[in-house]
Amino acid sequence: MSIPSRVHLIDVGPRDGLQNEKTPVPAAVKIELVHRLQQAGLKEIEVTSYVSPKWVPQMADNHEVMEGVARQAGVAYSVLTPNLKGFEAAVLDKPDEIVVFGSASEAFSQKNINCSIAESIERFAPVVDAALAAGIRVRGAMSCTVGCPYEGEIAPERVAYLAGLLKGIGVQRVDVADTIGVGTPRKVQKALEATLQHFGIDDVSGHFHDTYGQALSNTLAALELGVWNYQSSVAGLGGCPYAKGATGNVATEDVVYMLQGMGIDTGIDLDKLIDAGAYISDFLGRKPNSRAANALLTKRAG
Repeated sequence: MSIPSRVHLIDVGPRDGLQNEKTPVPAAVKIELVHRLQQAGLKEIEVTSYVSPKWVPQMADNHEVMEGVARQAGVAYSVLTPNLKGFEAAVLDKPDEIVVFGSASEAFSQKNINCSIAESIERFAPVVDAALAAGIRVRGAMSCTVGCPYEGEIAPERVAYLAGLLKGIGVQRVDVADTIGVGTPRKVQKALEATLQHFGIDDVSGHFHDTYGQALSNTLAALELGVWNYQSSVAGLGGCPYAKGATGNVATEDVVYMLQGMGIDTGIDLDKLIDAGAYISDFLGRKPNSRAANALLTKRAG
């Protein structure tokens, strides 16, 4: 399959990127970050999650953030909902899509949400049903599709098993996530190929972490399969609070810089995106975790 001529990026920085920050980030800062991302041309943004503040205190302001965002036509706003209670809270804020999650690793599923993979799907089934009945799209985030901090390497058959379960409860599209960033191009391709047994190419996205510096290589490997949807995080924010050793998501700035250099259309203004990353990084008191952003910011200053 030929490499796509355009790519759709979902920025997960406001939710996945900030969820494990120890410093409280005010709702006003999160709202401004969303505004800057959509001004840069992002057409899909993962804004917040509806989880217990006991477990993820950073997302306790979910209602305030969703209510404060000045929504743009043509931009989709998604939220993570771990259970029916979370969905019932989220639906009041009218998200365009909800995200449920499952792991390709039994050990990670037990450590993360204290149940087996099959049990997690049973929990999510009524959430999916409720969302679809309300006319809200449903995405499934598949974690540990290449490696697990507890089990090690994950076989593609486990990925196919999870993808099949998610398809079976009505999930419309899925993310193939290298949660701890141990993937290499061929391993990532095998995980994607396993997922494509159950979902079409338009309904599969890549979500890569840069722990071993492989995220851009893995993105290129996914492009070679025809995958054209990806998650990334402005300024390289984030990781997973439940996955030991998981460093930040691949920086949206780095992905856009690479894609633009390949002549692939993203619809994103790189300069405005860099400004968005600098904004949240300044608040957090550090430089963006993006080689492209830091290089171009240095060039500006010089």
